[in-house]
Amino acid sequence: MTKHRELIKYISELPIGTRISVRKIAGELSVSDGTAYRAIKDAENKGLVTTIPKTGTIRIKNEDKNYNNQVTFAELIKIVNGTVLGGREGLYKPLNKFLIGAMKLKDISSYISDGCVLIVGNREEAHELALKKGAAVLISGGFETTEANKKLADKYALPIIKSPYDTYKIATLINQTLYNKMVESEILHVKDIINNHPHYLNEKDTYQDWEQLLDKTEHSRFPVTNDENKVVGVVTSKDVTGRDYNASIAKLMTSNPITVSPETLVASVAYVMVWQGIEMIPVVDEQDKLIGIVSRHDVMEAMQFGKGHDKNTATAARKMIQNNFTKEIFNEGITLSGFVNPAMTDQVGSMDPSILTALLIQASLSALGHDNVFNIVLENCSFNYVAPIQLEQKINVTARVLENSRKYGKVDLEIKGDEKVLLKGFISCQILKK
Repeated sequence: MTKHRELIKYISELPIGTRISVRKIAGELSVSDGTAYRAIKDAENKGLVTTIPKTGTIRIKNEDKNYNNQVTFAELIKIVNGTVLGGREGLYKPLNKFLIGAMKLKDISSYISDGCVLIVGNREEAHELALKKGAAVLISGGFETTEANKKLADKYALPIIKSPYDTYKIATLINQTLYNKMVESEILHVKDIINNHPHYLNEKDTYQDWEQLLDKTEHSRFPVTNDENKVVGVVTSKDVTGRDYNASIAKLMTSNPITVSPETLVASVAYVMVWQGIEMIPVVDEQDKLIGIVSRHDVMEAMQFGKGHDKNTATAARKMIQNNFTKEIFNEGITLSGFVNPAMTDQVGSMDPSILTALLIQASLSALGHDNVFNIVLENCSFNYVAPIQLEQKINVTARVLENSRKYGKVDLEIKGDEKVLLKGFISCQILKK
């Protein structure tokens, strides 16, 4: 076992709530500070420990509980610049909702539920009530609590946290964080589309084995692993064509292939597939061991259908454009006509840059004949303002096609208002085919 893995094993066996430090780990296991630091950082990435301001690094229960899209109390501490007063063993738990304790104790009691946090000031009776009812406590205004409440928090593994912020600011920060988590949950990663049961070959296999797998699966691209299940190559029909029928896969395969992890963004995979001309990418763990594959077909379906949600900003922008602009087709492209409504503007009344970009992209793709944006990989988007685009202004967005091939598109863009040019732009993109 390597020294790094020995350190990770040591950290994983520490009791929940134990404080650790670089100096402590280095001293107890006789390693350098640098080695100890790297191990602690790796343990944090694995969800074994968390670093809390004003408290230090603490061993927590491994967060392998589908809490990825929820805010934990450990994260809450960082959000509100908090300090842990008790209940450190509960820091891994997820925050389900928050309750502001601006009411009588009997009324607070009826609203408290497991997994919530009570935001309250220096009301020590309310602190005790919340803990006994299964809720964590977030004390606003930087106030303390009693030693009895701290012991109660440790007993029930429910954090008591104090924050220097007032209740309104705390609630605002938590609301923003919960919203961000919701948006993050809609972003697709490789783990959302992975094929966990891939067909693959060993490097000791032969051309004949590849051919048998081809007949069985009707696929021609496979990852290649060694005896430790680590990915060492990829083999395709191009690699084996015209080669010795008895040749080993190790001699036929393309070595050192591009691989991705389960946390890689699907958008990133799409770019790699387009630029490298790849149809299939192996998915590996931290030790480069094969855990699945993603194909071009998987990526395209994911980009088209997502997770079944329709709440993200890009989708809302597209719908706003569709509802407020009409399309006119001419020989060289299309023109979108409509008014700039309040929802499209920023705080000074000009068209919001994010909405403007979405409008230009939508016009370009429509001109290219790809109203469904999910099979498009944007390569370049640039534009220059000639005059401001303002609230209630009627505008005409003209997209003229410069190039439109099977795999590539270029579009010239112009926005006019009152017969005056307001913006000039250009977009190029690659078209992802199944």
